[in-house]
Amino acid sequence: MPAAILPADRPDAIEAAADALRAGRLVAFPTETVYGLGADAGSDAAVAAIYAAKGRPSHNPLIVHLPDAQAAMRFGRFDARAQRLASAFWPGPLTLVVPRAEAVPLSPRATAGLPTVALRVPSHPVALALLLASGLPLAAPSANVSGRVSATTAQHVAETLGDKVAVILDGGPTQVGVESTIVGLAGERPVLLRPGGVPREAIEALIGPLDEPAAGIVAAPGMLASHYAPHCPVRLNVTAPRADEALLAFGPDVPAGAKLVLNLSASGNLEEAAANLYAHLRALDRADIAAIAVMPIPQHGLGHAINDRLRRAAAPRHE
Repeated sequence: MPAAILPADRPDAIEAAADALRAGRLVAFPTETVYGLGADAGSDAAVAAIYAAKGRPSHNPLIVHLPDAQAAMRFGRFDARAQRLASAFWPGPLTLVVPRAEAVPLSPRATAGLPTVALRVPSHPVALALLLASGLPLAAPSANVSGRVSATTAQHVAETLGDKVAVILDGGPTQVGVESTIVGLAGERPVLLRPGGVPREAIEALIGPLDEPAAGIVAAPGMLASHYAPHCPVRLNVTAPRADEALLAFGPDVPAGAKLVLNLSASGNLEEAAANLYAHLRALDRADIAAIAVMPIPQHGLGHAINDRLRRAAAPRHE
């Protein structure tokens, strides 16, 4: 049965979605980053339904969303670094992986059985309204089939998960366009587990250098080698596209020769590029396109997150 797509500003929409969550069902909702696929993080059955709907590997943990930092701190142990980052960037596109607090009402499935928990306070008004109305901690990965391109509109969700979700709250296109930055704080040194909506430079200015994650460890979402992938193959750092390729361009100087071109940002603005990334990848992912060629993206600011997503989209796939 297709999901009910409800405009988020409809008077009864938030309460209808909250009712569905309390009944153990799945709800897709907008955050400032991408659309999330939410469920009661305290219910084994509800969290299992997320994994089933997405086809997500069970060893890949989920982010638990809370309405404010005080609520989040009941679920994890926050040291001085975590408190500093939460104060600076919450609500917002930052996830903190911290030691899980004792005796908290979280399904072990939400943390993939790890002793840590990934916590975030989103800034989108619809997400915050839903968290408050439901009264639940919400486990909410991106609302898309696992490994595929994330959803930045309600229609994207409906196209891929529409029959697996009870309600889709339509809050329009998301603003940031790439997932939250994830910082691991369970060890002595902080680790950048996933670049995202808060630039690395801003985090390092507060807590010092971030280490890279150990190879082969999946301690947070978005760390699988192949992820965020369209169906078409992806070629990176292209300066001369082929005639049968689509070109994902960046900046004012776009090479000729591609069959189809979409520009992430003609002015070279990385914030605009991040906001357009997933929608453009979806639009270029067509049966008549041999591959998606991607122009070079600068490696600073949000460019770290954009390049991370593109590298994973271009990685070898096991299908």
